[in-house]
Amino acid sequence: MFSEAEKRASRSHEKMRKLLIFAILAASVAAVVVMTSMRPAPPKKERVELDPLVEVLVLKEMTANFEVRSQGTVRPKTETILSAEVSGTITEMSPKFVAGGVFDKNEILARIDPTNYDVAFKQAEAMVELRRIEYDGAKELRSQGYRAEAEFASAAAALATARAELVRARRNLERTYIRLPYEGIVRSKESDLGQFVNPGTRLGVVFATDFAEVRLPLTDADLAFVDLPDTSDVTSTGSAEGPAVVLTAIQKGKPVDWAASIVRTEGVVDEKSRVTYVVARVIDPYRLHGDGDELPVGTFVSAVIKGGAAENVVRVPRSLLRGSDELVFVDEDNKLRIRKVRIIRADSRFVYLGEGAKSGDRVVMTALETPVNGVTVRITGDRSSDTKIASGEAE
Repeated sequence: MFSEAEKRASRSHEKMRKLLIFAILAASVAAVVVMTSMRPAPPKKERVELDPLVEVLVLKEMTANFEVRSQGTVRPKTETILSAEVSGTITEMSPKFVAGGVFDKNEILARIDPTNYDVAFKQAEAMVELRRIEYDGAKELRSQGYRAEAEFASAAAALATARAELVRARRNLERTYIRLPYEGIVRSKESDLGQFVNPGTRLGVVFATDFAEVRLPLTDADLAFVDLPDTSDVTSTGSAEGPAVVLTAIQKGKPVDWAASIVRTEGVVDEKSRVTYVVARVIDPYRLHGDGDELPVGTFVSAVIKGGAAENVVRVPRSLLRGSDELVFVDEDNKLRIRKVRIIRADSRFVYLGEGAKSGDRVVMTALETPVNGVTVRITGDRSSDTKIASGEAE
């Protein structure tokens, strides 16, 4: 057992030990602080802000040859609904009188029984001969004073009537032949051998193969760039000399082109769509008299119409436009300038500018998130617009 004095001595010793440890720690911290405060501060780095680096396109004025695009469906220029003109039974039918059959000009496609009409024609011939004899006799007797003028006039009228009946009989006999005054194709056949028909009975539908036509809708903006033929220039053939057209359609999985030309406008503006229709014509679409791919009636085609030319315009890739009518330029002090431009024509790749841009202007090609007027930029290299666009790099 420790005495009270020994316990007090022990506690005093422990307190002194703790004070010594605390003093050592405090001295260590103070030394670290002093050493740290005496270390020289690192040199400050100057912050250098670089101007944006951009690539520019140097514009160049040019003469632009515009093209106007449209589309439509191929239709025959001439199409006929075949109808019987006389009554009777169909006794002959050409093997070409089937859907898709190709026939020649004046080729007989069908024949209505001509028996009754042949008899009527021969009777009319005989009646003309009889009336002619009567007329000659009356004329001779009148000259000798044996017949009155009225009797001669009656004989002359009877001869004229007989001749008219002969013309009618001949025409009816000719109408038993079903034929067309053009070379063509049968679209549909609506009658058959042995069928009895009356005047007006539909026999089929055919169309001519000399030309095919395509109605192409054009907006008012398109019309400004197409030199269309005037209505007064349309000739008796229903056509005039107009701009060239290239028609394109997909056949057997591949695009095929055909040459055509604008021959007329329809002369009115569609009240609903506000477009004007022009008519493009293709010669020999079925290539019956030449080589090449056929252009069947009913084919949907796209059309590229050769438009007019505009001088002193600037062409810029559409991708460079901000909004609908702004471009970012770099001025002579290498500062950004945002300007509005006037677009006179646009296609899928380019816009053509009339005002707001001129030859020598530099347009920013680099995408800038928020371009600001007056900001200084650095230029990576000036690129000429005609070289850049021709290579396809600027789109």
